[in-house]
Amino acid sequence: MRIGLPREIKDGEFRVALTPAGVGELVKAGHQVIVAPDAGLGVGFSDENFIREKATTGNPWDCELVVKVKELQPVEYRLLRQGQTLFSFQHFAPEPALLEAALASGATFIAFETVGQDDGSLPILAPMSAIAGRLAVQVGAWCLQKHNGGSGVLLSGVAGVPPGNIVILGAGNVGSNALAVAQGIGAMVTVVARSERRIASLRNEFPTVKFKIGLHDLTIDIAAADLVIGAVLTPGQMSPKLLSRAMLGTMRPGSALVDVGIDQGGIAETSRPSSHSAPIYIEEKVVHYCVPNLPAAVARSASLALEKAVLPFVIEFCSNSFSDSLKTGIQVKQGKVRHQFLARDTGRPFHPL
Repeated sequence: MRIGLPREIKDGEFRVALTPAGVGELVKAGHQVIVAPDAGLGVGFSDENFIREKATTGNPWDCELVVKVKELQPVEYRLLRQGQTLFSFQHFAPEPALLEAALASGATFIAFETVGQDDGSLPILAPMSAIAGRLAVQVGAWCLQKHNGGSGVLLSGVAGVPPGNIVILGAGNVGSNALAVAQGIGAMVTVVARSERRIASLRNEFPTVKFKIGLHDLTIDIAAADLVIGAVLTPGQMSPKLLSRAMLGTMRPGSALVDVGIDQGGIAETSRPSSHSAPIYIEEKVVHYCVPNLPAAVARSASLALEKAVLPFVIEFCSNSFSDSLKTGIQVKQGKVRHQFLARDTGRPFHPL
């Protein structure tokens, strides 16, 4: 099979879905890999690195299978055609124009974020969620600095000065990784979860952290927070709107919100996508960080983690054997929506595979 690896063009996106090592495995298995010039340059992989693994540089959009990181950008909408498959993060629900282009192309779109959704394993999304959770505390601390419009709170505190207060909404992969970093720097942490499902194990690991089940006291928790991390994500579905504009208005001026769920619409009424080149904006006197491709900030580490998760499914696809996990990733095929939650969230007819 001919496999294409494009160069990412989304703002601040340096990740690559396959490294030279992964490309070498595919070539050894008898496949041809076409790599766009400079596709891996942002993470330290030159064209020569790919060529040494017997890849060819050229036009990756002319292949049966195109493997990339982020969803199609507007200038890429017309590059796919019927008979091709795009394997990447998709995030169709918040982008009507993107979904229209996908349906019009007739191509098949397999979403990283919903592979393994039925059994909850989410093997491709999981490592990126872990990275995003760890970064959320780091970028939140940066947002709180005065030159960014923040309140000037040091989350770790210092001798004689109390630490900052972090509220994490969600106890899944993003939330638990954010918790590990927040606890590690010595911040005061409250974790708000909708159910007990993940809380028991986290309580054992982090005995000094305050855990709350349900949203009944959320307004009080938000008002007392220096940093709120939105870590609620239901794969393949729009993010629930948990924070109203009025709730954000109760926070101390200069507090911060890092909305990790922004690629599925965000958890706050005030959330809108920002970018790595312009990552923050201030609304209701709260510094918002809503970058959809947050893991791209550590693109080298993220690329290595992503390939480890993606490569087995690329090999599976090329062998024409679709596991149940891979099937749950199929969101659009032959001009029809094939994922029930995407159909529901966008008001489209659902056509089972």
